[in-house]
Amino acid sequence: MNHLKILFTVIGLLILLPGNDDSTVITSNQQSQNEIPKDKVKVLNFGTFHMGFTTDANTTEFDEHDRENQIKVHEIAEKLSAFEPTVIIVETPPEQNENLREAYHSYKENPDMFIENPTEIELLAFELGRLSGAERIYGIDHKMRYNYMIGQFIMKNDIDSERYDAYSDNLLQFFPSVDVDLDALSLHEKLKLTNHDRFLDFLITVNADRLTYTANEGGFEGADEAAKYYQRNLRMYSNLHRVDLDEDERVFILMGASHTAFFRDFMSRDPKYEMVDTFNYLE
Repeated sequence: MNHLKILFTVIGLLILLPGNDDSTVITSNQQSQNEIPKDKVKVLNFGTFHMGFTTDANTTEFDEHDRENQIKVHEIAEKLSAFEPTVIIVETPPEQNENLREAYHSYKENPDMFIENPTEIELLAFELGRLSGAERIYGIDHKMRYNYMIGQFIMKNDIDSERYDAYSDNLLQFFPSVDVDLDALSLHEKLKLTNHDRFLDFLITVNADRLTYTANEGGFEGADEAAKYYQRNLRMYSNLHRVDLDEDERVFILMGASHTAFFRDFMSRDPKYEMVDTFNYLE
């Protein structure tokens, strides 16, 4: 009898010990899932091109002063308002939040007010917030300089100049599913493409990852520049965490789509947020 007790005790200990068998992994995963909060902050993570003045190297042809264009943007805002956001997040530095809130509330009181140089923030975010009744708006941008053209200044003894040059000559050749003329699309179709997962992948590649192919012998100049863009987006993500949000909030984030791409990746692993399907609201 004592031998049986010892045997069962040993079996019990073996079951509790970590191992590589499937049953242990399943038990571990089930425990991890139980630890994840069930209530998450709902987020509509929306990418756009910059509709007004921008210092970005790549721009999209768009006349933000044209009334027809403004009407089309407002139609997009009306579609997205079905998400019913309670908080609006935009690509401005937090240091400007007071001015941002004043401008937003002025717009809500008078949506026909004259705005000298409107951007996607005034045209889309403000209108969406007005339609949905969102009271809170925050900027989370963090400016950092980085040289995305560093490959042009690296000597030809770099890691893989042929591959880098192929990327630089026509990056979209490696992303055929999104290789279209953006300027030939309607605004609606353009924004649909911009928020496509493969297009977001392309934006991370063109803005950062391709730089890892270039460096002087023994150096990491390209990778270090790419890291700066990752760092900028991580700091922006950190700014998002500074906004007081609970599980009842519905958050609309509007940024240049390369930032949207990084946030998509960050949020996919973050137990605090749950990204809704953009195309549930953009179709």
